[in-house]
Amino acid sequence: MLNYMLTRLLRAILTILLVMTFAFIVLRMSGDPAAILLGPDAPTDSVAAFRAKWGLDDPIWKQYFAYLKSIAGLDFGVSMRDGSSAIVLVLERVPATLALTVPTMIIQLGIGIPAGVYAALHRQTLADRGVIMLSIFGFTIPSFVLGLLFVLIFAVTLGWLPSGGQDSWRHAILPILTMSVGGIGILARFSRSAMIEVLGQPYIRTAMAKGLSWRDVVWKHALPNASVPIVTIVGFMVGSLIAGAVVVESIFSWPGIGRLLIVSVSNRDLAVVQCLLLVIASTMVIANLCVDFAYGLLDPRLRAKTAAH
Repeated sequence: MLNYMLTRLLRAILTILLVMTFAFIVLRMSGDPAAILLGPDAPTDSVAAFRAKWGLDDPIWKQYFAYLKSIAGLDFGVSMRDGSSAIVLVLERVPATLALTVPTMIIQLGIGIPAGVYAALHRQTLADRGVIMLSIFGFTIPSFVLGLLFVLIFAVTLGWLPSGGQDSWRHAILPILTMSVGGIGILARFSRSAMIEVLGQPYIRTAMAKGLSWRDVVWKHALPNASVPIVTIVGFMVGSLIAGAVVVESIFSWPGIGRLLIVSVSNRDLAVVQCLLLVIASTMVIANLCVDFAYGLLDPRLRAKTAAH
């Protein structure tokens, strides 16, 4: 188990380093922050002074190693717009994003998995077809279309809920609902497929032949084995939640890290964008690392395979 965990940990560190490098290079190639922040009519000497102040005149390799050195010293830089600490700006927005993503994940798990399991246990029934249809609708419709549709129905037409902002808990309902629908559809369809596959295995027939009740077969044999692929997809969904937050926070004017990312990218605020991408990548990598550890605990064959290599 130790070898398995160390292997996954090294891969996680390498992934974060690659994301940092890719983000650094792309941001440097996407445009000049001086031209955007100072404007096209800024004097040449002002632009030159700005570039010299932020080290933009240095070769890109020199900028990159300076960036790695600062990250190693836990210095995430400051905003080019107002000189504020980049990490402080990001951490100030994290609670707002968590206020959306945590309830969204709870709703997705609480509805998607039971719906998929129920559909698998009642295969080829009206309930099963209903779950399939709703799940297809859920994960195929884009979140920005769904968000605008919810605003049109519940905010504009019916007037039940506010269309944006963060003044009260009512403002969070539409963003959470928008982010939840797609994940519910994915989990329901994936859970259904996993359960159907497990229920067709020989050990399920053996358990039933031994006289175990259907309830015991489902709870003690089918669900534990179906949980392995379900846990995997849950880890990937953390990334989709963060990506969805970027779109949903913009639609509903929610002051989270997704909205901050869009504003910072448009302003070419390099330090803030790099810090945001580092936080987002670390969150996704840690989530998948936890899934890998859980996967190793649930499936001993993985630990044996890693140890053999």
